[in-house]
Amino acid sequence: MLNLLRLRQKKHMTQVALHIVTGIDQSLLSKYERGERLPSVSDLTILADYFHTSLDYLMDRTDQAAPYPPVKKVKK
Repeated sequence: MLNLLRLRQKKHMTQVALHIVTGIDQSLLSKYERGERLPSVSDLTILADYFHTSLDYLMDRTDQAAPYPPVKKVKK
C-alpha cells in the first residue's frame, strides 16, 4: 500500500501520529505500508475517511486520489 505511505508522508505524519488519530495499531500500519498484511475493511474505511480518498487508491488500484461521491439517501 504505497499510496498509504505517500498520503501519510504528505501530511508529515509518523505512524504513531496516524495511530493516535485513527486508532489503528502502529504495527499494523507498518505492515500495511510494507505490503506484509492487507487491512480489514473497517481499517480501510477509517483510513479513506481520514485521508479523504477512495479505498481503491489506498489499495494501489488507481492513481486517482479523489474520494467517491457520497451516497444519496433515498427518502422513504
